[in-house]
Amino acid sequence: MLEFEDIQHILLTRAPALTGRYEFLSFKDPTGARAWLAEILPKVQSAKAMRESVNAEKRWITIAFTWNGLRALGVDEVTLATFPQEFRDGMVARAKMLGDTGANAPQHWVDKTGSPDLHAIAILFARDATERGRCAVDHANLIAECKGVEVLSSLDLEATPPYEYAHDHFGYRDRLSQPSIEGSGDEPTPGSGAPLKAGEFILGYPDESGVVPLLPKPDVLSRNGSFMAYRRLEQHVGKFRNFLREHGKTPEGQELLAAKLMGRWRSGAPLVLAPDKDDPALGADPRRNNDFNYKDQDPQGYAVPLGSHIRRMNPRDTAASMNRHRMMRRGATYGTHLPEGAADDDTERGIAAFVICASLIRQFEFAQNVWVNDKNFHKLGNERDPIIGAQDGTLEYKIPKRPIRRTIVGLPTFTSVRGGAYFFVPGLKALCWLAALGKTS
Repeated sequence: MLEFEDIQHILLTRAPALTGRYEFLSFKDPTGARAWLAEILPKVQSAKAMRESVNAEKRWITIAFTWNGLRALGVDEVTLATFPQEFRDGMVARAKMLGDTGANAPQHWVDKTGSPDLHAIAILFARDATERGRCAVDHANLIAECKGVEVLSSLDLEATPPYEYAHDHFGYRDRLSQPSIEGSGDEPTPGSGAPLKAGEFILGYPDESGVVPLLPKPDVLSRNGSFMAYRRLEQHVGKFRNFLREHGKTPEGQELLAAKLMGRWRSGAPLVLAPDKDDPALGADPRRNNDFNYKDQDPQGYAVPLGSHIRRMNPRDTAASMNRHRMMRRGATYGTHLPEGAADDDTERGIAAFVICASLIRQFEFAQNVWVNDKNFHKLGNERDPIIGAQDGTLEYKIPKRPIRRTIVGLPTFTSVRGGAYFFVPGLKALCWLAALGKTS
């Protein structure tokens, strides 16, 4: 049985928020850090509390720590050594394997998340900007009272209009393909697969292999926690729109090209089910918009190109051991909306996302290395993910078509990494344990 009362809400639920704020923190004094944690802890909702109060609440808070942050709180070296190597290394040390090179390299990140002084993140999701502002003031006042707690950087989140459904700055409908967790009470939508074992996402439970993986020690620290990869991804909207205009002869051709890059029309309708014309009603219908596979319905990629974003991030029935590589995603857009037809204004805008998984190396890092940035994915030879892959101007994008496939050479960079880090999301009991470190019985 999942212990909903001990699991931070972000692991099992999604806040009905239109805005929010991330604050990246550094601890110069362990006593001050623990005092901050003790004060903010009562505001951190469990999954149980959020589900019971979601209609009345206006804000939702999550707390997570880097490996260096656990040390800064006062966790001993023996305990720290029980955490997985990739978490101890941190995202910066694994940048090359993740494809974070060149302009995406950590030295170019803008938010100090690449600094070893990054120790924690306070995640706020809020219903509106007024509530976000109130919470930001409250948090600033708390930090001022806690010795040695400093804000390295912050990021305000903004939903992009229209607000009827979640979508990114490129215009693609978001939140369409998420795995469900066995025992969570959430029913998978048709085509999403059976619920996965809780241990794929939450520590202390059996995973898809049938066993409970080794946990960081002590159990009170790790149980009901999870790992989280943070990615701040700038979306180059002007460049994306220019690319569509350059390679699409008509507005209809541009929309089709956008769909071929993603694997879905921007409405969310999958090309497998709507290969020639957009179907917004299909895209908006959760009972239909995920109900497809590739092996039987589109084996050669004539509908969804083999290298498209959704085919890479979720190969469905065309990849081995898929259930061991699924991930849960949370987050939101940031930056102002660039209206259609407006000139590029050089303002940073994008997605600030969290990838939640029990194993950073088997889930997140595998996806980045094997699915997103492997040039020979599906034996394509010279491609990476067209939306989030590391492009260098020399790669291709192939669109199967009869009688002759279309090949676009020199794909530009549509998305740049502007920040990132690995975090551990403790359970509520673990947060209490961490806040009490250094106290004598």
